[in-house]
Amino acid sequence: MSSSRKTAGPRGGGGGGAAAAGKKKVGSGPSRVALERLREGIARRAEEEERRAEEERRRREEERRRKRKEEKVREEARRREEQRRRLGITVVADAPGGGGDGDRRWPVYDSRKTKLQAKPHGDAQSEGDMGELLSSKPQLEEEQINALSIEGYTVVDAVELGEERKTGSSEEDVTVSDDDDDSWEDKSLDGFDVQSDGNSLCVTEGETEEKLVTSASQVVNPVDIDVAGEVEEDGILDSKDACAIEGDRVLREPICCILGHVDAGKTKLLDCIRHTNVQKGEARGITQQIGATYVPVEYIKERAKPREGVVIKVPGLLVIDTPGHESFSNMRSRGMSLCDIAVVVVDIMHGLEKQTVESLALLKDRNVRFIVVLNKVDRLCGWKHCPDAPIKKALENQSGDVKKEFEWRLTKVVTQLKENGFNTALYYDNQKFRKVFDIVPTSAISGEGIPDLLLMLVLRSQATMMEKLTFVNTVECTVLEVNDDKDLGTTIDVVLINGVLHKGDQVNVCTKQGPVATIIRDLLTPHPLKELRVKGIYKHHKELKAAQGVKIVARGLKYAIPGTSLIVVKPGDDLGQSEAKNQRNENEEGNVIQEISRLKTCKEGVYVQASTFGILEAIIEDLNSPGVNVPVSGCNLGPIEKKDVMKASAMLKRKEEYAAILAFNVRVMPEADVLAAESGVKIVTADTVYKLVDSFNEHIKRSKELKKMQCAADAVFPCTLKNLPNRVYRKKDPFLCDVEVLEGVVKVGTPICVYVGGTVHGLGRISSMQTSNGNQIDSAKQGVVVSVKITGESPKEKTRLYGRHFDESNELISQISRRSIDVLKEYYRPVFLCAAEAMRSTTATTNIVNMQPSSR
Repeated sequence: MSSSRKTAGPRGGGGGGAAAAGKKKVGSGPSRVALERLREGIARRAEEEERRAEEERRRREEERRRKRKEEKVREEARRREEQRRRLGITVVADAPGGGGDGDRRWPVYDSRKTKLQAKPHGDAQSEGDMGELLSSKPQLEEEQINALSIEGYTVVDAVELGEERKTGSSEEDVTVSDDDDDSWEDKSLDGFDVQSDGNSLCVTEGETEEKLVTSASQVVNPVDIDVAGEVEEDGILDSKDACAIEGDRVLREPICCILGHVDAGKTKLLDCIRHTNVQKGEARGITQQIGATYVPVEYIKERAKPREGVVIKVPGLLVIDTPGHESFSNMRSRGMSLCDIAVVVVDIMHGLEKQTVESLALLKDRNVRFIVVLNKVDRLCGWKHCPDAPIKKALENQSGDVKKEFEWRLTKVVTQLKENGFNTALYYDNQKFRKVFDIVPTSAISGEGIPDLLLMLVLRSQATMMEKLTFVNTVECTVLEVNDDKDLGTTIDVVLINGVLHKGDQVNVCTKQGPVATIIRDLLTPHPLKELRVKGIYKHHKELKAAQGVKIVARGLKYAIPGTSLIVVKPGDDLGQSEAKNQRNENEEGNVIQEISRLKTCKEGVYVQASTFGILEAIIEDLNSPGVNVPVSGCNLGPIEKKDVMKASAMLKRKEEYAAILAFNVRVMPEADVLAAESGVKIVTADTVYKLVDSFNEHIKRSKELKKMQCAADAVFPCTLKNLPNRVYRKKDPFLCDVEVLEGVVKVGTPICVYVGGTVHGLGRISSMQTSNGNQIDSAKQGVVVSVKITGESPKEKTRLYGRHFDESNELISQISRRSIDVLKEYYRPVFLCAAEAMRSTTATTNIVNMQPSSR
């Protein structure tokens, strides 16, 4: 067979033979080996590419680590130079050949006991200043001065330098170079000019700043000496701050809280900073959850572009966005209790509004510094957009009319703030920022003033709260929100204010059932400039340093209480530490009780289900408000399950309209949906809290209208009718006569009876009414004359005769019962109360009310 194929190939054509030969070759042994080798080669190339990618990733990571280290060392060098400037210490160069290091020049320090030599004329003031500096702290021992010494450094008196300058010695830059980047000698003093005059002695940064790289392991952190005897707040760490330095970060990020009235533009302002669109993704553009965003310092420098010489010392900002609606006061209070500095957003077109005044009062009570953001300047008539420009430059580009309107509205806001006890001024005119609060005009649409706001936040923070922002290793962490996530389960959003959190840490969380001990399974953060509350791709961490907004994944978090502390329990904690943490737990228990007591529930009411505790609080607070006044029987977090429907169905026997579940941002499990439909439990859902409450009110209204229609036959309004003489047209069933309404309201369907000799005789119901001109009507009020048709319903009523059982002297009255009274009180209360009040003095009606329906 094989040979025939070989010979048939040439006769049948070269293509067929080649194909047959190709098939035979593929099926042979050597071809399989070649394929295996090809696959192995491809696999090796893939492994090589993967290895190269991994090496590239490690290289980039190492480069980032090296840059962070350089930045840290650079910052440390700047801090030391600032301290040297505060102490009056300078860096001088040795004369060539004067030392044993050849061309290498070292700063030389002398001891504080060096005698001051008198210098004539120009150096007299310098001598006096330096003498005062060295004598201002007599208790300072020589050991404290020696703590400032680094190998080869000595303290030099200002007088000696003054003499050197007077004798003609010129200033020169002190430059130390080496190839080793991690060495202390490498460029540690590059870019600094040594300057001295007759009054002061300082080291100033040169025109072009070079990289300052030092080795943290070889540097002794100097102790700050406060010459004036006071604690400085403008950037110099005192000894307490220096001791609190942990790891490679001196300062933590300031926590900033965004506050203001609803629709003032808080979230839009953050969107402009982050270049995101969170506000558009929120239901009806309303913020209903509290969220956190991390803004790194590199981004702040890029947006703000600070002028040369401005040093930003903080590593970034942690911004907390809060809802502005009235029902979310608990969230605003919670965010305010965490913040170091606040931003109060004011709409320039509306001025101070209700929630703005409330936020200012809370800030005043908590003694929190804040910056007023005068937002929406782009809405001024004729405003010319200058995207992302500083506000001062943007205002210069506006017309005279726009400037006048801006000044008028600015004055109005400043006056309103003064009425609330706050002195404010535009930030670039504010010379007393410790006593006067800054105003920064902005536009969240085009970005004017955003660079100014970012720069003011970091500069004011580091200028007024340096000690507060110093990083300490003690964990300080507050629960911000509790969330139910379909992928992660129940998680908590926390703000890590101080310390370090590790994956695997044992923590204590305060819940409704008491403290719960659990293990951190994962630490998640959004990417920089991303919102914590917005679902997306999270970064996983093994450890996190303050300050950060963190999502913690762990067991037993469902009933955690927002606003309470998260306590880390370390394995090495001794008895005293354990007792202290137990005391903190007891204090948190009190906070838990207060939080739970705010959730007012009762035996009869609706059932509320939400995804977060903050939303749950807002819904219950809105339902309990005087304008709504809807009771709540129970609440829960997470998806709606069968047990929740069963709890809500208990209201079917008590108050049917309250057999409902108000669900916000939660899933309804299929079996729960089926059970609700079968049992008659209404599940109300909406995308905002206010729409949810409005939808439930509509449900209540529809339920009452339906029951009102069902009970309409039982609703009997009190009334008294008078038979008009000679106007009875039919004296037996059905009666036709003209009557005058003496009291109350008569309606079609009202049962009529007469009271004769202590006996009640039922006549039937009014089946129709018409006026004197023949128009059919449904009801008639007091003083109206109408023609009525009374039709009997029972056999006894059909036997009543006019003239035998009653006559024109007997009044016709409505026959009411206990059931009719209850229906009137439930569905017709205003009309019933008016009619009852009008007939309160009628004895006959009183007797009829007290009789049983069977007396008919």
